[in-house]
Order: sequence, then structure tokens, then C-alpha cells
Amino acid sequence: MPYIPYSDEQKLLANSVDLPTFLRMRGETLVPVGREFKLIYHDGYGKHDSITISGSRWFDHKNQIGGGPIRFMQEHYGMNFQAAMQTLLGYSALPVVHKDKQVMPKEKKFKLPEANDNMHRVYAYLIKQRFISPKVITCFAKQKLLYEDKEQHNAVFVGVDVNGVPRQAHKRSTTTFGNSFRQTIEGSDTRYSFAHFGTNNTLFIFEAPIDMLSYITLFPNQWEDSSYISMNGVYESAVMTALEEHSNIDKIYICTDNDEGGIDAADRLMDILMKCGYENLTRFSPKNKDWNEDLKEQNGVTFLPAVPHKRREEYKSQVESLQYYPCVIDKLRIRLSASYRNGQYKYLA
Repeated sequence: MPYIPYSDEQKLLANSVDLPTFLRMRGETLVPVGREFKLIYHDGYGKHDSITISGSRWFDHKNQIGGGPIRFMQEHYGMNFQAAMQTLLGYSALPVVHKDKQVMPKEKKFKLPEANDNMHRVYAYLIKQRFISPKVITCFAKQKLLYEDKEQHNAVFVGVDVNGVPRQAHKRSTTTFGNSFRQTIEGSDTRYSFAHFGTNNTLFIFEAPIDMLSYITLFPNQWEDSSYISMNGVYESAVMTALEEHSNIDKIYICTDNDEGGIDAADRLMDILMKCGYENLTRFSPKNKDWNEDLKEQNGVTFLPAVPHKRREEYKSQVESLQYYPCVIDKLRIRLSASYRNGQYKYLA
């Protein structure tokens, strides 16, 4: 394929493609989930449904990657930059061939990493670096939901089914330097996740295990009576399984991070849960970026502040301004008409 020096305007246009519309044109199957869509496809290794899409943005919850249309074409279809650009801009219509079908190895059977003889490093990391209560750590350790692996001394957070059988596990490094290591164990069933289920009707939902443990540390009063679950990202399947298996829960607090991803995840979960008949829903945000940052602030160390949702704020500002400036509508109509004549209408959100 010849090299084409694409302009910044062309790159912007390609990354502005409305992915749900574009993918349907290519024969893909998308299922609405709240305000987003879930991409459903099959390959030689089974069914996949871990990718959610909204407008020109996407996120793969299993592999914890995401971005815009160009990266989607590269990651999902295995295209190079040139092929991705040509396809998105309509210069070519390459057939649908999922990258996973070509390179994805057969999934291994789920197996927990071998446990270390002690949890010295996990305790040291969670207490000294994350300021989590030793009593809370011990509580989960006694239930074998948290332990230290023998090989790398990572913290292992375990998700079990209603019978207490491990179905999922997530590893996190206990090192305090360099890039932190996080990985979901191969073969994990994403319908289950690190959680605690109490006897009352309240459930608290978090993005990550450390967020969950941080919240319990911050609000320890009779915490064991309530239920808590970590999503290992912003994927809702474990939450839905938990609600199916614990019918007493009807009061839900969505405690995702106070940043763009966490705010979007909270909105999506609200929509999904409302459609499932849950009405007693509350968005409970940390003061800073996440609950562990709140815990750090409480302990007098450097913490990360909340991250404003700039796109939402800009959208709200623009919408509010339209009612005062009707001429904006006319200008928008002219731009849409021009896009239609140029054949770009099928990519517009």
C-alpha cells in the first residue's frame, strides 16, 4: 500500500467517525447498553463482548485499552495506519477480519497463581503505600480472597461464585518503583470479581480492588453488613451477576473514580440498572481522583486531585448557549448540508 502523507484535518476526520454507524455498515453486530453499544462477534475461540462503544470512542474492558477509530482499526482488525486511514475515510472497504481470529491464542483454563507462604510484601504495600487498614486486609485474607503469589509476590485479588469457588483473579504488583503491573489471570470468568457480600440491601460499586479497600478503610462503621464489588475497570458484567445472585440488594451506590472514565462509567451503569428496574441509585464520588487518593490526603501525603470531565462541561456549555443564539443552529445546518454533499454524512454522530 503506497504511503500517503495525511493532513491533520484528515486524521481528525478519521478519528471523528461515528463507530456504531461505521461498524454496522461493515456488518458488525452491536447491542445497545445504556448510552453505549457493546460489540458482539465470534471467532474460532468463542464469543466476545468486552468492547463498548460510544460515538467515536471505544474501550476494551478485557484488555484495558481504548481510544478512537484509528486505533480501533489497528487493534481490532490488525490494520496498519495507512489501511486504517483509507478505510475510515472511505477510500477502501477491506473485508471484516477480526485480528483476534488470526493471533488470539486459545484461552487457558483458569488457575490461581501459587500462594506464597506469607503475605509480608502485600501487607507492607497495602498498609505503607496505600494506607489501607490492616484489619480490612486480614478480613479478606482469611476468606482467601486476597493473598500474595509465590513467584512475583504480587497481590492477588480473587473473585468467587455463590458457592465460594474461585472464578476470577486479578494480580497487582507490590513494587513501589517503575510502572505498576496489573493483570487479570488468563481464563478468568468476567462475570465474577473481587467482592464482599453482606446481609443488608446495599451495594457499593468500585472500579478497582484497592478503591474498594480504601473506601472500607475510610468508612469502617459496620462495613461488613453491606456489599461491595470491584469491576476491575468499568465493565459491568460482574455487577449484573452479583445482582442476579443477591436478590435482596435494591440500594446501589456507584463509587467509580472522579475522572472522565469514572464519570462516563457511572452514567452508563445508571442507564443499565434503571432499565433493569433498579430505582434507588446514587452516584457517590470521591473528593479526589479516586478513593485511595482520598485516603492518601487523609494521611498527609501527596495525592491526585479530581480530573474534570472537559468534554461534558464543554457540551453542557454549548447546549446552554444554543438557546440564546439561534443563529448557531443555522450555521450547524449549513455545515451538515455540506458534509452530506461531500459524502461524509454516514460518519456523522
